Amino acid sequence: EHYPNLIKCNHFEGKTSFGMSVFNLGNAIMGSGILGLAYAMANTGILLFLFLLTVVAVLSCYSIHLLLKSSGIVGIRAYEQLGYRAFGTPGKMAAGIAITLQNIGAMSSYLYIVKSEFPLVIQAFSRADPNADLWYLNGNYLVVMVSIGIILPLALMKQLGYLGYTSGFSLSCMVFFLSAVIYKKFQIPLSHLDIHLNITDNHATHDNGLVHEMDDSHCGARMFTMNSQTAYTIPILAFAFVCHPEVLPIYTELRKRMQHVSNLSILVMYTMYFLAALFGYLTFYGKTETELLHTYSRIDPYDTLILCVRLAVLTAVTLTVPIVLFPVRRALNQMFFASKSFNWLRHVAIAVTLLSFINMLVIFAPNILGIFGIIGATSAPCLIFIFPAIFYIRIVPKEQEPMHSIPKILAACFAGLGVAFMIMSLSFIIVDWTTGSSNSGGGH
Repeated sequence: EHYPNLIKCNHFEGKTSFGMSVFNLGNAIMGSGILGLAYAMANTGILLFLFLLTVVAVLSCYSIHLLLKSSGIVGIRAYEQLGYRAFGTPGKMAAGIAITLQNIGAMSSYLYIVKSEFPLVIQAFSRADPNADLWYLNGNYLVVMVSIGIILPLALMKQLGYLGYTSGFSLSCMVFFLSAVIYKKFQIPLSHLDIHLNITDNHATHDNGLVHEMDDSHCGARMFTMNSQTAYTIPILAFAFVCHPEVLPIYTELRKRMQHVSNLSILVMYTMYFLAALFGYLTFYGKTETELLHTYSRIDPYDTLILCVRLAVLTAVTLTVPIVLFPVRRALNQMFFASKSFNWLRHVAIAVTLLSFINMLVIFAPNILGIFGIIGATSAPCLIFIFPAIFYIRIVPKEQEPMHSIPKILAACFAGLGVAFMIMSLSFIIVDWTTGSSNSGGGH
């Protein structure tokens, strides 16, 4: 309703409700990164974390505004076609490749979580011998079964809107996770932490090869703190609201008010992120590990509530995969079959091929997931910052907004911020690799 120049082109179905669109976009935002946010807060302090999270949320809303404004002016609701309108075929291919790489990386990381975590949860529930050679404790079998039995049928849906119900259930699993984190804060006394979390006598703890000095922050909350790990939390937070590949496909199926959908989705995720980080941090303080649920498991590996939470998180991660697959299939269609109408055989074939490829990656080449760290550090800033800004600058007519107008100057600064984030993220990863550590902090 904000864009009077909207041209009714492409097939804008407009069949999905506001609520379903909020669920789908919220599910796209909510990756496994929420598990690492308490660790991020432990390395920034409460106030600095809140400031950084707020800045990132506002920038994400602005970025989506740029995408929707560009989309509204030319009447195009496909990220790749915006690239084509702005820069021709190179723009379309750049957007399509970035979306494909970003989302294949995300799906691979989600399925890797299923492969590594699901057997542990089953083993803990069944109290089976962890060394027993049982098929249902084999992560490779489980990830294939989950892919065929749950992910593939959902990925074959014709429209994203149909996934609104599963997205709502996925988000309810994360609400359960958040509720458990808040409950555990009041259930676990600090005295238990010293007993169960193995703190060495020299007041230093080793985490993935990195040595963190222990100080008073391990015994109480800090409002502001800086240490060797603080820099790593910035990319984690910067990419906490990555949902841009899903925005335009959802907009295609929504009647109107997409900016309201994105604002509400980001507000809900912002609240959940902050509460999960805050209560996770206030439970363990400086002893918080990179993956929050592992910290609880060290206190009691057979805690029924935490096992249920781990199962809920696995469910949420699994149900996010079809949402993330849709933009990849759309990108491939836009890049290679743009002139062709919808075809069920192609629709199914792309989904089966993508899932098969990702399963093979996760099963046979799990070490290649490190490569996706670099891909994510490159493609995510492009999709969040750089592309929305430069597409906006090119697409909005100069007669409507001259190059020296404030909106276009802001967009240019936003693109510059994206380049800075990309350089910073890549430098962190290179430093991480050269020091021989593999820091896992979450991200989408």
